[in-house]
Amino acid sequence: MSWQSALACWIVRRRLRPETAKPVIDVARARAYAARRVWAPKVPAGWRLTEHYAARDLPLRGEWLTPDTVAAKQATILYLHGGGYYFCSPRSHRSVVFPLATLARARAFSLDYRLAPEHRFPCALDDAVAAYRRLLADGIPARSIAIAGDSAGGGLALAMLHALRDASDPLPACAVLFSPWTDLASTGASIVTNDGRDPMFHGAALARAAKLYLGDADPKNPGASPLYGRFDDLPPLLIQAGDTEVLLDDSVRVAEKARAAGVIVDLEIWRNVPHCFQLCAPFMPEANRALARAAAFIRETTSGKAPHRLPETSIV
Repeated sequence: MSWQSALACWIVRRRLRPETAKPVIDVARARAYAARRVWAPKVPAGWRLTEHYAARDLPLRGEWLTPDTVAAKQATILYLHGGGYYFCSPRSHRSVVFPLATLARARAFSLDYRLAPEHRFPCALDDAVAAYRRLLADGIPARSIAIAGDSAGGGLALAMLHALRDASDPLPACAVLFSPWTDLASTGASIVTNDGRDPMFHGAALARAAKLYLGDADPKNPGASPLYGRFDDLPPLLIQAGDTEVLLDDSVRVAEKARAAGVIVDLEIWRNVPHCFQLCAPFMPEANRALARAAAFIRETTSGKAPHRLPETSIV
């Protein structure tokens, strides 16, 4: 465990975890906190950032990060940010999108999907599916697209794969999921066993956030909780999660179900890191290594090669 990870865990335990003990989620406060605390890295040299937030930009509302020199076979990352479906934005997640794109040598689009409670399930899923279909309509081959997301965005990415497969759409080359939230019914054992170990969340906070997004919808609807969906015929998955997370079992159970369905899954469980630690790049060495591994996975799968099979579960 690096001192940077120890410091990050101490900060989130002190500043963020107490908020998750409150019986009611203050959406406005969460959004204001994220906007105030956001650290926006500089656009990497040789790359350009373009923001698309006009009505005419729909369904690709968000941010493009594009290299000045486009390769002949340029991969594209469609990134879905986390934030419990009710806060955060492409801007708040530049610290993970920028290094992932540059390391993968891929252009990236970070989607600004609609947020709850103003726009409850299935709005986020509808926006993600529409954005992916626009990429295809714009001539980007499915085999050159990687889907990536963290926390709620990781669950949304997996739910989108299910929806696309069920609709017989061409599927992307792969998906990269950082600490995905895949079970809004909160049935994972780690919600209890890691309650107190997780530096960011109280386990009970997950059900409150789920209700905010779902309203009266079934928490086991695969469109919201992809853990309960079918996993056959999905593309290769890379999942990274921390061993102390209350959401750990959301990753472990997805990996088990996907492997049982014949899907190639690399599950990496990282020791003593906070939830979605990849957002701590470049400060945290563990985040830098995790993003490098994710970028290598994206390069490999979008190149048309079968991904190298790692051990079923890696403890990092």
